[in-house]
Amino acid sequence: MSDKIYVQIAAYRDPELLPTIRDCIKRADNPEDLVFGIAWQRSKDDEWDTLEEYKDDPRFRIIDIDYKDALGTCYARHLLNEAYAGEKYTLQLDSHHRFVRGWDTKCKAMMNQLIEAGHPKPLLTAYVASYNPENDPAERTKEVWKLTFDRFTPEGVIFMLPAQVTDLEIYKLPIPTRFFSAHFAFTFGQFIKDVPYDPNLYFHGEEITMAVRAYTAGYDLFAPNEIVCWHEYTRKGRVRHWDEKDNGWEARNAVSLKRAK
Repeated sequence: MSDKIYVQIAAYRDPELLPTIRDCIKRADNPEDLVFGIAWQRSKDDEWDTLEEYKDDPRFRIIDIDYKDALGTCYARHLLNEAYAGEKYTLQLDSHHRFVRGWDTKCKAMMNQLIEAGHPKPLLTAYVASYNPENDPAERTKEVWKLTFDRFTPEGVIFMLPAQVTDLEIYKLPIPTRFFSAHFAFTFGQFIKDVPYDPNLYFHGEEITMAVRAYTAGYDLFAPNEIVCWHEYTRKGRVRHWDEKDNGWEARNAVSLKRAK
C-alpha cells in the first residue's frame, strides 16, 4: 500500500492521547500516508478523553474499550496487530509523544540506509528522548537516547533504562542495539505478521521477549541516530491499568512473568 505507515497507539485513560495524535499528523511530511490504530481504553468520566474529531476519519481504526474491560498493554497491542491491513510500514507508540518535523521521512530514510548497508530487515527502536507536557516545548531533551541494561528484577526479568548516546559523532548510521522499546518501534508492517504480540503477556516481560523474538525472526535492531520524537516518562497525572482496583491485574501479571521466563 504505497508508503503508508500504520501507527499503533495503545492508550489507557491518557489526557496526552489527543495531543499526541494531532502532533504526529501535524509534523509528518506526508500525513495522508498515516493510518492510525488506536486501542482506546477509556472512561466516560474522563471529560478530556475524546476522539470525536477522528470518529469518521477513514485513516482511523479505533477500538473502543471500556477501561473496566481492559486486559493490559500487551492485549491492547494484540488487538492493534489484528487491525493491521497490509501497510508498508508500522510505527508502534505509547499515547504520550511529540514529534520532529518530517519524522516520517527521517524514519524511512534510516530504514533505507540500513538496507543499503546489508540489513534487509531493520527495526528502529529506542527509549527516545523525553518531554514534559506541562512545559512543552521548553523541556524537550536535545540529546539522542537509546536503551541500556539496568538490572534484573526480583522476578528475573530484565529491566532497562534510557541513556544518552555520548559518542554520537562516530555513528553514520542508526546505532546497533540489543533491546526493544514498546514505546517507539518503526519497521516494515510485515513485522506484525512475523512477530505478533502475545496477548497473554501483561506488562513486565513485554520488551525483552519482543527483542528476542524480533532477532530470531531475522530483524536487526537499531536506535535512531537523530531525534525523531519525544516520550513522556513520568506518567504524572495519568492513571495506569494496575492502579485500578479489582481488575485482576495481579493474576495476569503472575501469568505474564511466568510466560516471559
